[in-house]
Amino acid sequence: MGTLENTESAPLSLALQRRRNLPMTAALGWLAAGWRDLWHTPLPSLAYGLLVLLISIGIIWGLFALQLDYILFPAIAGFLVVGPLVAIGLYQKSRDIEEGRPVSLKRMIFVRAASGAQVWYTGAILCLLMLVWMRAAVIIYALFFGLRPFPGLDHIVQMLVSTPEGWGMLLVGTAVGGLFAAFSFAISTFAIPMLLAEETDAFTAMGTSISLVWNNLSVMLAWGAIVLALFLICFATALLGLVVIFPLLGHATWHSYRAIR
Repeated sequence: MGTLENTESAPLSLALQRRRNLPMTAALGWLAAGWRDLWHTPLPSLAYGLLVLLISIGIIWGLFALQLDYILFPAIAGFLVVGPLVAIGLYQKSRDIEEGRPVSLKRMIFVRAASGAQVWYTGAILCLLMLVWMRAAVIIYALFFGLRPFPGLDHIVQMLVSTPEGWGMLLVGTAVGGLFAAFSFAISTFAIPMLLAEETDAFTAMGTSISLVWNNLSVMLAWGAIVLALFLICFATALLGLVVIFPLLGHATWHSYRAIR
């Protein structure tokens, strides 16, 4: 009987261990800490952000060149899925600052994670999740508009807001996209920093990340809202804001991991 009670109480005990009772305003503290790391030897962080911007522009150009502009919006949304992996070099810089090591762009690009290849295995899972989301977006379009060709970016907004099918697609697409975003946020937010700093496996890291997010839901909702708002600013600036905002969020994410883990 005692063994059964201990087994039943184990999940509750683990949940309590991972509950930090942080106020929602703690997310602003992570952002402030990220801002300090950004301007501590700023050139490597800004160069990292510029590199992310150039890669993003290259991908968008490639989509138009290959006439795949119909997956542009899902691809942009999918960037939020793989963003935590892309930011691993920024976590490395914040870790170096924390541990008193010299900062360099080389160390940020050629990262040596404590978990070795497990971090790239997690990255492959995130990329697969992004591809599934992009395919789901195409299927949702087909469900509402059938075999009608994609009208192009110049006409898609009018088609979405002026037809019942368009409104239906917006509602369903937003709901499905929200589920993908929530799941990817939960599995990756702390998994990549954890794999960088600790010797563990990919599934343990992703499971731990989900548990930490769920047991600290209020502050993580605030953090998710901040991330979304700053990425919207990036889009509003034709992605130019990525040069500063992406490094800022990367450094801040490291501090969120240190605060909650």
